Amino acid sequence: MPKVKIIQRDQTIKEMDAPHGWSVMEVALENKVDGIDGICGGCISCATCHVYVHPDWLSKLDEMDNEKSDEEEDLLDTAFDIRDTSRLSCQISMSDELDGLVVALPGTKTDW
Repeated sequence: MPKVKIIQRDQTIKEMDAPHGWSVMEVALENKVDGIDGICGGCISCATCHVYVHPDWLSKLDEMDNEKSDEEEDLLDTAFDIRDTSRLSCQISMSDELDGLVVALPGTKTDW
């Protein structure tokens, strides 16, 4: 089973099993990650599941049919502290190829 790592605001890393086909948001909600709310349930109508994707993973997301849509881009404009690597975690579907994916919560200090 693939794993996803979420860097939290206090710099701790929460590593979780991510069942195939689940979104990063679903994994975070199942594991009660503070900072990912997913209020709309993943239907791209809010930005409460906003994360920063580690740059090493951006091209891999695009290769795995997880590219950023125009609708997602528009919603990210309403999110807190957006960066070039910002994504809605509800739009990232987990697979074996994404095993080890690293994301950070908005507001987390990173060097990327």
